[in-house]
Amino acid sequence: MLKNGIVWKDTQGNPIHAHGGYMIFHEGYYYWYGEDRRDNFYVSCYRSQNLTDWEFRNHILTTNSKMEGYRVRTTLKLINEDGKKVNLERPKVLYNKKTNKFVMWAHFENGKNYLDAAVAIATCDTPDGDFTYHGHFNPYGYMSRDCTLYQEEDGTSYFISASRDNADLHVYRLSDDYMNVDCLVHSLWQGEYREAPAVIKGKYHYYMISSFCTGWAPNQGKYAWADSIEGRWSSLKEIGDETTYDSQSAFLLNVNGKLLYVGDRWGGDGDKYFESGYVVYPLKETEDGLEMIYQDTAEFE
Repeated sequence: MLKNGIVWKDTQGNPIHAHGGYMIFHEGYYYWYGEDRRDNFYVSCYRSQNLTDWEFRNHILTTNSKMEGYRVRTTLKLINEDGKKVNLERPKVLYNKKTNKFVMWAHFENGKNYLDAAVAIATCDTPDGDFTYHGHFNPYGYMSRDCTLYQEEDGTSYFISASRDNADLHVYRLSDDYMNVDCLVHSLWQGEYREAPAVIKGKYHYYMISSFCTGWAPNQGKYAWADSIEGRWSSLKEIGDETTYDSQSAFLLNVNGKLLYVGDRWGGDGDKYFESGYVVYPLKETEDGLEMIYQDTAEFE
């Protein structure tokens, strides 16, 4: 049984480095992707059949990853001008059935400051192979920071990210191959400064949970709902306690109809980052809204 808020270990007894991450289910396995800031790593991948025992699979994106341009004009850079690592944060991966590709979207910064505020793209033929890096860009020229992806059952997918110095959240519909934005669908909650967005479809509504902007310190999470991703979203409403039970949203998961909030309990910047733990809290859906249930153990099922 996994305990909430502590460093979780993989099946080899090593700490799991999948911060700000995302999960997909593919051919009998859950794949968990997330930030790994050690050494020359950027993104690591783990897999599990029971959501409890996690097998390390690969450092799928590193400073040495293959780089390859494509039709979108991007900047190909995995090392900055000072010879140091860039920042690749909140990596999210979707499987595209039309192209048989696994496509990663992430937040790119240059490793020196947070002025790039861009989208990074990478792809692979397998969920846990060596991803090819395709560079970074600003969608329609907009800033893009904390981000997430959401995929409908018919394959239509969306990229959601903080824009305008985090003042707004933008929702983009993706192109059919998931390699570009197709259109800007929404600019939500202007001036309310939201980050760490996470989206799920429930029984009654679509829900989006996000946090306020307080760096590594936890804050009051809020959520909103809509009848469709492209429909009108409600105003923000508080969820959890004043620190979202000492966490920040990473992603939301639907396991056999059970809605789950998966978050990071950050240890802090620098070396303390590697001491960050994870939490899983059930989400109770009613006709009136969404409730986050605090518990000490992480129960996926």
